[in-house]
Amino acid sequence: MSGASHQSDTQACTCQAIRQAARQITQLYDRHLSPAGLRTSQLSILVSLSRLGPQSIQELAAALVMDRTTLGRGIRPLERDRLIEIGSGPDGRTKSLKLTSAGRKKLAHALPLWQEAQTEFEASFGTAEAKALRATLDRVVAIIPRDELERS
Repeated sequence: MSGASHQSDTQACTCQAIRQAARQITQLYDRHLSPAGLRTSQLSILVSLSRLGPQSIQELAAALVMDRTTLGRGIRPLERDRLIEIGSGPDGRTKSLKLTSAGRKKLAHALPLWQEAQTEFEASFGTAEAKALRATLDRVVAIIPRDELERS
């Protein structure tokens, strides 16, 4: 394979393009969320627990489409700051995650900051384009069954 052909293949890599875009968008949202002392990944956890109620680590990882190890690293600072509680699950073998009142307050502080990031992105990218992008990304997430992700 020639160098020019290889370079073209690399530039067309869907995974690389998505990861670069995700890093850039994450930096935008993290910058807006910094006054609340949260990162985008932490906000996702708090929002999910607020919407879903108490969840096992496995359930929350599946809902967020992430592996349990990564989620485990993400919840440590939230537990340390008493924004979530980790307790025994219903069967005694699993752990259950629950949003605390401090977590609800932090979420209420962070959501307007998140909205600022959302507004900034849509102003530069376009509201209709952002909506279409979210729909496309939802389709991407839906193409691989979650049980396949859990086995990897």
